[in-house]
Amino acid sequence: METKKYYLDSIIDAVGNIPLVKLRRMPVARGVKATVLVKPEFMNPSGSVKDRMAAHILRQALERGDLKPGGTIVEGTSGNTGAAVAMFAAANGFKVILTIPDKMSDEKVDALRAFGAEVHICPTAVPAESPESYYQTAIRLHKENPGSFYIGQYFNLDNIEAHYKITGPEIWEQTGGKFDSLVGGIGTGGTVSGTARFIKEKNKNIEVVGADPVGSVYFNYHKDQTMIEPHTYFVEGIGEDMMCPTIDFSVIDKVYQVTDQESFLATRDLTRMEGIFAGGSSGAAVHVALEYAKDLDEDKIVIVILPDSGVKYMSKVFNDSWMKEKGFLE
Repeated sequence: METKKYYLDSIIDAVGNIPLVKLRRMPVARGVKATVLVKPEFMNPSGSVKDRMAAHILRQALERGDLKPGGTIVEGTSGNTGAAVAMFAAANGFKVILTIPDKMSDEKVDALRAFGAEVHICPTAVPAESPESYYQTAIRLHKENPGSFYIGQYFNLDNIEAHYKITGPEIWEQTGGKFDSLVGGIGTGGTVSGTARFIKEKNKNIEVVGADPVGSVYFNYHKDQTMIEPHTYFVEGIGEDMMCPTIDFSVIDKVYQVTDQESFLATRDLTRMEGIFAGGSSGAAVHVALEYAKDLDEDKIVIVILPDSGVKYMSKVFNDSWMKEKGFLE
């Protein structure tokens, strides 16, 4: 008699299969009649949706021979991709070098180092093309480490493919295709674009809505193809100061802007009213979803992707002193 295997061979095998959870109190408080379901991607092993993309890209790189056993992985990150990459590296015996902007929380940086990553902190308030930016620093470090594999999540189309092959089908299977809208924050664009591309192939009438922080370039580009001068904002992991090939606006129907204050207050409400301990970009997506859903009938179903956990923002979003100092709390 064959014994059923009761364990996973690697922590990487625990990525995915994240449930959908109904918001019960926040929609009522905001006057929303539609059903709002969130997908708490912080339940992935390194704590974010980026586990899906990192595992897919690195497995592909190993299969192609671009990443050699015992080799070095280089990436620029706002924190979550870095943690996913560092987790994969630790579990499989790779060295990892990461660059990260200095606006990111200490918790994120500490987590990267806990996994054994070499971390380079770069200035936030510089153009993407500056040699000091975390993008360009990652490219330089890749060149300085011959034989290393550079992920390049902002330009690597496997980013979209990961969510087209994994996240989209998972949501479709969970719902049987019975939902009306998908809402998600736009960072590299890979999560929303890949998921939306799969869903649109199944049902082109499902509406896809992106959340973009004020100061990012996406809202205006989606509206009329104009590029604004970007400026810094506090919410982490979404928005961008350049256009990325990993975003596919053809499958994104609407983009809403969201302020830092709206993002962070919704994040705190999500925890205190729903018991869902998510991060600032999750609050941004929920705020946009609830604003969007105000015009929907009660028979409509909206799905919202929550990228990461509140654990990474204890010194910021969940710190009253920091929130008051930045003017986000009265």
